[in-house]
Amino acid sequence: MNTQISPNSPDVYSILSAFHCLRVSDGKIKPVLDGCSNFSQLLVLIWSQLGDFDNLEYAWWLQKEHLKLEAKGITIRAIGIGDRNSGIKFCEYTGFSPESLFVDPKAEIHASLELYRGLNIRFPLLSKGQNAWLNLMLMCAGIASPGTLAEVIRGYTGDRQAPQLFDDEEVIRGTPLPPMKGSFFKFAGGRGFQRPFELATLRLQNMTEVLSNWNTYVPDSSYLTQRGGTFLFDSQGNLIYEHRDRGILGFAEDKSNPLSFL
Repeated sequence: MNTQISPNSPDVYSILSAFHCLRVSDGKIKPVLDGCSNFSQLLVLIWSQLGDFDNLEYAWWLQKEHLKLEAKGITIRAIGIGDRNSGIKFCEYTGFSPESLFVDPKAEIHASLELYRGLNIRFPLLSKGQNAWLNLMLMCAGIASPGTLAEVIRGYTGDRQAPQLFDDEEVIRGTPLPPMKGSFFKFAGGRGFQRPFELATLRLQNMTEVLSNWNTYVPDSSYLTQRGGTFLFDSQGNLIYEHRDRGILGFAEDKSNPLSFL
């Protein structure tokens, strides 16, 4: 396993063990590692704004591979930027467990773990939220966000190293386009791999969901550029893998198979 652990990384497990925030399932302030005393491996996801497309896509992969994760005995905890309403909405849409999701409205855990804040140019006369919006747009254009444009393009051109995303009989809804079956994508290249436009369609679904419920997903736009990270621990709490996001759509080192590190 390529651990990608920086020698200058903070003591992530200790920081997480001491951190308390709101659990989505019951609205209580709890330790984020509550209930994690016995595990074979612990996967902790520090997510950006819960309305960030990266997180909805990450949750989609977790749902797709949930049987494999359960078979390996992997315990999952996630902390996203938002409030309880955004957490509930996120779980309803993605199927992520509200018992495993915590919300941190001020991105305090991100600061403690020294995660990438994103582009942070201060534009005169603009509010904090307006500055965040403008910086986010620049990052979407690839500025201070390495790999973003290439990842957008991959969504349209396909990826023969990635698995097929939609089953043939699956009906794809929730986009501005008419409902269609997953078998439609075979005409764009075949079966058994990520076909052209397939990932772009998944992202369109997520974009439609978020933009239709923007104020719920993003109660405070001040943290739009904040990026997240992935941390995997063994049964003794030793950090065995980490990935720190460096840009938009940069939530995984292996873009073709984001959970290949497990």
